[in-house]
Amino acid sequence: MQAARELGMGLAQAGITLVYGGGNVGLMGSVADGAISRNGAVYGVIPTFLRDREVMHHGVMDLEVTETMHERKTRMFARADVFLILPGGLGTFDELMEIMTWRQLGLHDKPILIVDIAGWSRFVVAAVDAAIAQGFASPTARDLFEVVPDVAAALSRLSEGATPATPGEVERL
Repeated sequence: MQAARELGMGLAQAGITLVYGGGNVGLMGSVADGAISRNGAVYGVIPTFLRDREVMHHGVMDLEVTETMHERKTRMFARADVFLILPGGLGTFDELMEIMTWRQLGLHDKPILIVDIAGWSRFVVAAVDAAIAQGFASPTARDLFEVVPDVAAALSRLSEGATPATPGEVERL
């Protein structure tokens, strides 16, 4: 997808390091390709069992291999200042819900930006709204994330600055 590649190029041009799952497939592979094409810094984290399955991105110069998915998520969380969510499937939903839950629990206060490419976020927001309406989530759940309309808006928000991790955040996970 062109938007994913544009995001990677924009991150590189802004001097922002991409922290991602280390694969060469899907939208995140395209984000990494875009960043690499502009000589951007890319840090990948991939668990051993996915290294071959997702075809590890060989263009990433700073790549860490972990033993487990949980270790992968913890390492990516530790390196990230903000979370950008692009359209995706079950893995995207899993990571989004986990990082939102961690924020709700006070384990971090890093921005979570959902990039609404082709209206994708409306389904995510609808799920959160349904949980609120049915009493399974507090109305404050809507404050855990922000929806931005496109890549340009995401890059603009990033240029406003991100909140770095505070000491002890990772240890609480």
